[in-house]
Amino acid sequence: MKNIFVILLFFFTLINFGQATTAYSLIDAKMKAMPSSSTTSTTAIASYIKENFKTQTDKVRASFYYTASNISYDVANMFDVNFNETTQEKIATTLKSKKGVCIHYAETFNDINNKMGIQSYVIEGYTKKDGKVGNLAHAWNAAKIDGKWYIFDPTWGSGYVDKGKFFKKMNNIYFKTDPKKMIISHIPFDYLWQFLNYPITNSEFYQGKIQVNKSKKYFDFEKEISIYNNLKKEDQLFESAERIKKNGLKSAMILERYEGKNEHLDNLRNNNTIEKLNAIVFEMNEAVVLLNDFIYYRNNKFKPTFSDDKISKMIESPREKLKKCENDIYKLAIVSDQNASQVAAIKKNLIITLAQAEEHAVFVKNYLTKSKIVRKTMFSKVFWL
Repeated sequence: MKNIFVILLFFFTLINFGQATTAYSLIDAKMKAMPSSSTTSTTAIASYIKENFKTQTDKVRASFYYTASNISYDVANMFDVNFNETTQEKIATTLKSKKGVCIHYAETFNDINNKMGIQSYVIEGYTKKDGKVGNLAHAWNAAKIDGKWYIFDPTWGSGYVDKGKFFKKMNNIYFKTDPKKMIISHIPFDYLWQFLNYPITNSEFYQGKIQVNKSKKYFDFEKEISIYNNLKKEDQLFESAERIKKNGLKSAMILERYEGKNEHLDNLRNNNTIEKLNAIVFEMNEAVVLLNDFIYYRNNKFKPTFSDDKISKMIESPREKLKKCENDIYKLAIVSDQNASQVAAIKKNLIITLAQAEEHAVFVKNYLTKSKIVRKTMFSKVFWL
């Protein structure tokens, strides 16, 4: 009876796999017949899919089939990824060459999904195959279909590499996989993207301990993803780095990704500081122009004659701008030594310029309290900025 049970189990497995394949055969066939004019960009591909398929499952299947069947794994360049390429550059190169490594598969699949209005993400992590943890980082995807999260690996779904050569073979195991099953072989660097309420640690993944452990603190990943989506980019990087660290810097590969996140964060903060600094300098220059206009007017003994209100505004406008610049510059996050020296120089100029503006403001306030006769006697000094 034991042998019969094994045979029957294998038979049912074959039936289930056959039914899954048949369920998508019509979608796959229609995608295979897609005209070349619809493959020039992810926008064109997404438009073709939306025109031909209605349900979210069918659309994501079409996206997965296109990506997995049209891109060949670039074995020659698997260790030579250009990290300076933007996402759109990666996608454009992939669509043109029909070649790529895991990040190219993942970015292409993700972009098609997003352009169809499907909530989708690129996930970075590492994998285990035949009980052995890989030493290369990997990229795959997650997409939300009808309110539920599924995992997709269009790279592993496209075929396999054997003795340095890529063989195309569609593998549906990596299409629309339950996160609880995918965690056997795929673990994200950031446990947010495990889509599990009791995420496993890196140590547990290495040891093969993937069973649900409810003694751990409950993790509401749906809520945390919603929070993540509303964060600024630099806050997303910071939170992600903290989760990577918390889950255990088990290997040099994980440590490298953690340090990479922090380096990216520093660069982003540095760029943000420079942008804010440039905005402050721009507003400061506007204030200096207005202050020079006032000084010229004062040196000309308030000729031509303006109303008291206009004279007051002539000095208050640059003064308020300078005070705002001073307030803004002290809020800046200093990241690099270069930033620190630039900020120090601008602060010094602001102090000097604001002091002059304050002096002129005191003069105007005093001037406006005097009679017309006294006012004429108040212009005895020439000013320069």
